[in-house]
Amino acid sequence: MDDKISKAIASDIAADVWQVEAAMALLDDGATVPFISRYRKERTGGLNEVQIHRIEILAAEYRELEKRKSYICEVITTAGAMTDELQARINEADATTLEDIYLPYKPKRRTRATVARQHGLEPLARIIMSGNASDISHIAAKYITDEVADADAAIAGASDIIAEWVSENQRARDIVRSRFRRSAELRSLLVKGRDDEARNYRNYFDFKCRLSRIPSHNYLAIRRAERDGLLKVSFIADDDEIIDSLCRMFVKPKMSGQISEIVKAAVSDSYKRLIRPSIETELSAETKRRADDEAIAMFSDNARQLLLAPPLHGKHILAIDPGYRTGCKIVCLDSQGNLLHHGVIYPTPPQSDILGTTRTLQRLVDKYQIDAIALGNGTASRDTEKVLRAIVFPRPVEIFVVSENGASVYSASDIAREEFPDHDVTVRGAVSIGRRLIDPLAELVKIDPKSIGVGQYQHDVNQNALHDSLDFTVTSCVNSVGVNINTASRQLLAYVAGIGPQLATNIVAYRAAHGDFVEKRQILDVPRMGAKAFAQAAGFMRIPGGNSKLENTGVHPESYHIVKRMASDLGLTVDQLIDSPDKINAIDISRYIDDNAGEATLKDIIAELLKPGHDPRTSSNTIKFDPDIKELEDIREGMTLEGVVSNITAFGAFVDVGIHESGLVHISQMAERRISSPAQVVKINQIVRVRVLSVDLERRRLSLSMKNVPTQS
Repeated sequence: MDDKISKAIASDIAADVWQVEAAMALLDDGATVPFISRYRKERTGGLNEVQIHRIEILAAEYRELEKRKSYICEVITTAGAMTDELQARINEADATTLEDIYLPYKPKRRTRATVARQHGLEPLARIIMSGNASDISHIAAKYITDEVADADAAIAGASDIIAEWVSENQRARDIVRSRFRRSAELRSLLVKGRDDEARNYRNYFDFKCRLSRIPSHNYLAIRRAERDGLLKVSFIADDDEIIDSLCRMFVKPKMSGQISEIVKAAVSDSYKRLIRPSIETELSAETKRRADDEAIAMFSDNARQLLLAPPLHGKHILAIDPGYRTGCKIVCLDSQGNLLHHGVIYPTPPQSDILGTTRTLQRLVDKYQIDAIALGNGTASRDTEKVLRAIVFPRPVEIFVVSENGASVYSASDIAREEFPDHDVTVRGAVSIGRRLIDPLAELVKIDPKSIGVGQYQHDVNQNALHDSLDFTVTSCVNSVGVNINTASRQLLAYVAGIGPQLATNIVAYRAAHGDFVEKRQILDVPRMGAKAFAQAAGFMRIPGGNSKLENTGVHPESYHIVKRMASDLGLTVDQLIDSPDKINAIDISRYIDDNAGEATLKDIIAELLKPGHDPRTSSNTIKFDPDIKELEDIREGMTLEGVVSNITAFGAFVDVGIHESGLVHISQMAERRISSPAQVVKINQIVRVRVLSVDLERRRLSLSMKNVPTQS
């Protein structure tokens, strides 16, 4: 059965069957996606992380489908209805077709048709469908009983049975499904009397779109409004044309006029009462899954960009959580994010203590050798930034505006309480802001990715699918960067391939009891760290200052012997080799190919030796917002502003221009050429110049464009 599955998956991901089979075997053996894609390239023919993750997902889906087929076969066989032809149809069926095949054999609740059967009317229904009777009313009179009042009641009951037969016919359902997929339209209308509550959905008060073409964000918005009772949603289809098509299936030429009309009426009833509602539900779920997939993919891509934002390693940070009435909470952190000091300043109204703020910050910058200031982008951020930029500090200090999204979630979490049991949520929140500047990835893994403020309709999509996708994204980011095992939190360590929460806790406890690790193989001494978990994790761990510079690379310990042989062949130690890039580049890797290490692995080893301790994340950029723009009322149509991309959705990108409301650059205003996704043009945290198209003060909306924007002088 796995052979059939591997062929189907290979077709889906455009890979060879042997590659899929190799990846499935590794996954079934407990290997993780990051490990397979990074350290088993020869086994899989170089499949990348995305392909392997897709194999993992599809294999699970296909195996569930096979389980469902086995169950259905068992039910049908037990009922004595299995045939070779039916078995063959089940074997070849996809998920949708399988349920259509199963429908006639599925245990039924009490329906109009089951009642009619209980009244003995199924033979009459068969007579009608045969088309051989000349006087059906006379025949129907024979079925009059205490429960069946007259011939008309008998025909009505038989018609209910016929309607059910029609609804269970796979070809009939395929006809309706095909017509709906091809041409059905979704329409939404405002629910009477809900105008004010639904004002945010005014674009959908009278909205109509082909179901097959509706953008994901439109569908999710309509679904939310429908759930809240603000919109009424319906499907528009050519019912008469579909019913005519179905009648051509079931009305035979030899049928008399009376029987023909009875069957036509039963077919029409079947379509309206049974088939159409079922297909609408099915296609609604299908459209929802498609919309979910697009929204989740967008969310995950945005999260990846945030997680891989450039760190500011090796700097002492002063972080500020701005505010008005209660002042601005400040903390000083060392280069590892440890709390050195906390306090409050009042540079903003109503106190506006500029002098006291200046003296306090100058003193703290000097005392704690501050290199950079991380300013939260929430309430009072602009007023605070203006004060900061006017201060002459005793040493060079860069000022960064940092997203606060999720900081409050972290500050109230068990993790924050564990880290800072003696400090309140305001201190914890400020620490989180500062740590996001030092290392965004290490800090953001501590909160639910749904709380980091990117994406669209994250609370409306399938939550299990969203969780799985985001978990894969975080895992991918952590392992692509690598983790310093001597400084990483247990939350960060938990995302390392093969580790998980319990082993991460054990590593931190072992580190605290025994001191820093100096080589990766020491990790095997951690309680419950087995050889398989070590094999998965070791390549993604780093030890700066370890016994060998090799410990601070992505070279897997299983390949250390290769590096030692390379160094020995050159008459060097391993550390000397790593310090000699010219000699590394001159190595003939063909000399070191064997059954366990092919060309791909050796190329990766050379790349790692050339960049020990390398962080793939790029450098940070800073932005200075227009000092004259503090709120939406300060913005005028036609202005050119500089901003930073704060979120990307399917319909455009939101840009922070330094006020509370982010402006929207619609996808149509992002480039001169037509684009299919905003991600083709911008990335999270990218600095862009935009032109103001309109300002809607009533709805607090700002419309921007990136087209024809004057260059900065």
